[in-house]
Amino acid sequence: MITTEPSAVRAYLLGLQSRITSAIAALDGHKFVVDQWQKAPGDALQGNGITQILEGGQVFERAGCGFSHVRGPKLPPSATQHRPELVGAPFEALGVSLVFHPRNPFVPTVHMNVRMLAATPVDGSPVVCWFGGGMDLTPYYAFEEDAVHFHQTCKDALTLFGDDKYPRFKKWCDEYFYLKHRDEQRGIGGVFFDDFQELGPDQSFAMMQSVGDGLLKAYLPIVEKRLSTPYGEREREFQLYRRGRYVEFNLVWDRGTHFGLQSGGRTESILMSMPPLASWSYQRALLAGSPEERLTKEFLPRRDWV
Repeated sequence: MITTEPSAVRAYLLGLQSRITSAIAALDGHKFVVDQWQKAPGDALQGNGITQILEGGQVFERAGCGFSHVRGPKLPPSATQHRPELVGAPFEALGVSLVFHPRNPFVPTVHMNVRMLAATPVDGSPVVCWFGGGMDLTPYYAFEEDAVHFHQTCKDALTLFGDDKYPRFKKWCDEYFYLKHRDEQRGIGGVFFDDFQELGPDQSFAMMQSVGDGLLKAYLPIVEKRLSTPYGEREREFQLYRRGRYVEFNLVWDRGTHFGLQSGGRTESILMSMPPLASWSYQRALLAGSPEERLTKEFLPRRDWV
């Protein structure tokens, strides 16, 4: 039985999007372009959303933050691979997703997503509702104190919901944001949870809110500390190289990207997470003892930060 109405989730998510984009615009000095969209009549997927995008800013080369609220006739395969009883079920999905790509290589990229999914089983069973989300950090250069701050903020956001939540969701994040074809982590992780309903609808929603509210606390202090750090061509080139890994993960492994594309979502909004520039090089060798090698060999492998 659902007690958390989609209208309450929608109101929270729209407010969250507004708060985050206002804070980022104030820091950057450039405004977000606001693109309100509506699925065309006759499309299998119906609904609407607001994509906010900042490109070519002083601090952020590309910062996208999107809200969507859609309904579809049946869940796509990416949403039912662990729930075979919901194959063919009509669904309703609401979420806010963001990725911020900074200009300065010493400022990390951040990703966050919070969402609710409700499905109506075809066998007439009651509506099933679950939540998902999390945030993770992708640095290009290693700063121990930044990683500790980010993870401590993630832990603080989950403490009220049980001491088990941060360790579980930290491990889940490490396992999820992993490039299997490279045997490599995408970044230093954070927290991630999916298909979550064990606290009941209301408390599960409250936990999702706490994670969403923690994004600015986790990320802005790091940006403000690093945004004026001098850098040159070497650091910029390495940033673009590491961004290539970001693209690989999002297109090959990310369930959110697959869900959006498989369900007939709005491609332009789904792919706003892509960096504006990225690069690849064949069997790149990192200089022994360099900051670039330290990130790859010492900082990215899974470890406990708090």
